[in-house]
Amino acid sequence: MTTILLAAFTYLAFAVAAVLLSQKLGLGSVLGYLMAGIMIGPMLGLVGKETESIQHIAEFGVVMMLFLVGLELAPKMLWQLRHKLLGLGGLQVGLSLAAVAGIAYALGYSWQVGVAVGCILALSSTAIVLQTFNEKQLLSTQGGQAGFAVLLFQDVAAIPMLALLPLLATSPHAKNAAAGHAGIDLLEHQPGWVVALVSVAAIAVIIVAVRYIVPLVFRFISKRHVHEMFMVFTLALVVGIATLMSLVGLSPALGAFIAGVALANSNYRHEMESHLEPFKGLFLGLFFITVGAGMNFTLLKNQFFPIIGMTLGLLLVKGVILWCLGKLFRLPPLAAKLFGLSLAQAGEFGFVLLSIAKQNHVLPKAVNDRISLVVALSMVLTPLLFILYDKVFVPRSIVAENEEREQDQIHEENPVIVLGHGRFGQHINSMLTSCGYHTTVIDNHAEMVEGLAKIGIKTYYGDASRPELLGSIGLGRAKLLVVTLGDKKKSTEIVEYVRRHYPKLPIMARAYDRMHAYDLHHAGANYVIREIVDSAMRGGRIALEKMGLSPEQARELSKFYAARDRYLSDRVADVYDPNIPLFANEKMIEVFKETDTETKNMLQALLRGEKVEWEEEHENELTRMKQGIS
Repeated sequence: MTTILLAAFTYLAFAVAAVLLSQKLGLGSVLGYLMAGIMIGPMLGLVGKETESIQHIAEFGVVMMLFLVGLELAPKMLWQLRHKLLGLGGLQVGLSLAAVAGIAYALGYSWQVGVAVGCILALSSTAIVLQTFNEKQLLSTQGGQAGFAVLLFQDVAAIPMLALLPLLATSPHAKNAAAGHAGIDLLEHQPGWVVALVSVAAIAVIIVAVRYIVPLVFRFISKRHVHEMFMVFTLALVVGIATLMSLVGLSPALGAFIAGVALANSNYRHEMESHLEPFKGLFLGLFFITVGAGMNFTLLKNQFFPIIGMTLGLLLVKGVILWCLGKLFRLPPLAAKLFGLSLAQAGEFGFVLLSIAKQNHVLPKAVNDRISLVVALSMVLTPLLFILYDKVFVPRSIVAENEEREQDQIHEENPVIVLGHGRFGQHINSMLTSCGYHTTVIDNHAEMVEGLAKIGIKTYYGDASRPELLGSIGLGRAKLLVVTLGDKKKSTEIVEYVRRHYPKLPIMARAYDRMHAYDLHHAGANYVIREIVDSAMRGGRIALEKMGLSPEQARELSKFYAARDRYLSDRVADVYDPNIPLFANEKMIEVFKETDTETKNMLQALLRGEKVEWEEEHENELTRMKQGIS
């Protein structure tokens, strides 16, 4: 018992420390888990032979993940992916397998070894890629959808690979690997037509059961009000599906995915997601730790350059194939890069195929050990490929997109100039134009400008932070400048520039938050609008109503609070100094605490029905604050 507890504490403690550090460095949780495994395994030797057994249990995290992914995909969406699923997926697996097998054969290995290695390395990491897609919200992008389609096809393709590897055995004493992997295979010695018939029947049973029986059980549990039974039944459902698929020699992950898709339109979908999500995270994290802990650093040290060369070669070969397929299937340039980088690694199922190859003597032990390291290293490097995508390709794509179009020449002069036509600026511009006022709108996203033109909204493309553009848009004769850019630094610099060169021009500026509002006020903006304040005040008013106040009383209190908040911002702005750190400005802290305490006392007095002295000067105070921060 003590040994188990010590091992559990070691895994969990290192996981927490490594993941938090990795997240802080922007590397993602997957790399953190892998690093934790490397620390407790090859580097410190804190774990032993139990790693392989734990890895088999942790693989259940992949099953849960595919079940949850299936819950998010309605059959209609899968039908929309059919071309990518068969075309992209089939070509990727076929071309990658052929390329790796050809290279192995060219290096002097037998064709059986080449095909086996090709099968192992052609598959990508479903766990790492989908986990990272979800973390970075990339699954809904074109590159993410293409990647998901290929991963799904790979899960299906792994089934015939399981059957193929034993046939490649070079030893007459080879045994059936599928049975060794599954533990129990009821169809081990059955003819092919029986295997096919039972496999189809098993999938049909899963679909029928989850569509018609599972909702009945959930309704029964709901009527009994035993909340924990939702979690128990959901776990039993996923475990049962995985068991059934394993018994007939199919992929448990595939069965879980099919069940998830069948339940995608269920009323209990969110209930199942909420119960499985913590278990999925725990098992996946444990799986990645075991991958890191199982790396043979002694072999890596002795054959460092050959193994690193093989790993980088794998990433390059698969990446180029994927990128070419992305171009062939007309993915946008950035989506094709994401597609190529995200799936270039080998996958966790490669370890399963490696164990089968080892049991059937398909691969020599030296080759098996090297390929195992290549699979693990390629998975370790995958988060770095995503960082390359985020830090290099995404910024370059934005710059290239904008550089493809030259800045528009602006020949008209209107009384109102709006810089930025995003979620904030579009409403201001729409209100002004609806009332008959003419505006000049400038935005620095070429795609946005072209899209607005299609719906009849005249917008000029240009970088509003460039002085030459600001000098050519008629600021000297304008009546109002509205700055609604999302970039805090750029918007502040624009306000400073305009105030310096056009001191009499009224400036309204959108502030991201309170500190940005003070910067804009200090830069010279006449009217500073914090972007979420009005909606937050409305939310507060609704909350007061739900707490028992009448709508009229809640409305008056929210108006009073809004006035006091503007008064607070106005007073703090007077003592704000951008050269002094926020919590080092003692005057600002003193004003904030004093005004905040006054506001709380006044609101409590109003709730008691008492008269507040500040209320008598309310109208005059609001008039004065119109020149301040809202």
